Amino acid sequence: MILYLGKRFVIYYDKSSWDFTPLGKVDNMAKAELKKDSWGWKCYYGTVNKKKIINHPRKLTMEKQKTNFGPLLIIIAACFWGSMGIFVRKLESYGFTAIQIVSIRLTLAALFFSILHIFIDRKGFKISLRDIPLFLGLGLGSILFFTICYFSAITVMSLSTAAILLYTSPIWIMLMSSLFFHEKLNAKKLIALAFAFAGCVLVSGISGGGITVVGLLLGLGSGFGYGLYSILGTIALRRYLPYTVTTCTFIFAACGSWFVCRPSDMISKFAGAENLPLLIGFCFLTALVTAVIPFLCYTLGLGKVEASKAGIIATLEPVVATIIGIVCFGERLTVISAAGIVLVLSGVVVLNLKGK
Repeated sequence: MILYLGKRFVIYYDKSSWDFTPLGKVDNMAKAELKKDSWGWKCYYGTVNKKKIINHPRKLTMEKQKTNFGPLLIIIAACFWGSMGIFVRKLESYGFTAIQIVSIRLTLAALFFSILHIFIDRKGFKISLRDIPLFLGLGLGSILFFTICYFSAITVMSLSTAAILLYTSPIWIMLMSSLFFHEKLNAKKLIALAFAFAGCVLVSGISGGGITVVGLLLGLGSGFGYGLYSILGTIALRRYLPYTVTTCTFIFAACGSWFVCRPSDMISKFAGAENLPLLIGFCFLTALVTAVIPFLCYTLGLGKVEASKAGIIATLEPVVATIIGIVCFGERLTVISAAGIVLVLSGVVVLNLKGK
């Protein structure tokens, strides 16, 4: 008996070359009887019928898996997201608008995920009709919505202010997790959230400019949409594999992006490029580094970490972006930004301390 994807118990009754950590064994059953019985064995979320199962001395619990691997996957995702500025600035030099860059990124990421899914499990493309609203929410309501809100906010306010409002997402996640998943708002989470948000404010810089009502709504909308992925993604992972969730999400988001990116203008910019193969290659690299790898890691991480914790850990993204700005673009590291980095890292450390 093994634990599959951190959520399901699965029974294997024959030899395998795969390296699994066993969770238990079947007692007092012949091989033929097990093979026959296994077809009717229930595999579902949380636990399994233990009538004929005994504990194995090397039992690996779900809680242990969450502690060991989940935070690391979220950190990897945040690091890749933090590199987005490098690719966006390069594509802007070709004349693409922010929304067009979003569409390029989403479309190629959907293509990457689809090809990957074909090799992993072709049947995984099938989703239930009743779950289409869930994936519409993930693709359009979360990924596409938060990106459009964020890039629109940048046009009406300073980048630092927009970044601060985007990283209200852990607050939205914590509130929605408490409402829908009944996750407890303990002292450790609240302290980590305070450290992370204060750190994001310092890292992004405190803007002295005014904020219009439209700008405020766009900024808060980006944070809400960003946080919504953690909530809807957690629900989707209860029914589908991580690869299915990410693939279908990006397919829906990519299709939606073509309604707002002015496709004819975007195609004309590709046609007018001096070195089209180089541009196309860079676009694929952009999708791979800023979307495919981080979203796959984040989605896998959501299967092992509470949504509220994942949102706080992901605030490492502006820290990574600040470091990349210093190293790659010669931006200065101020004392305030350095203090912000320390606060964000402190929040992540507090969140992963043992105990309540």
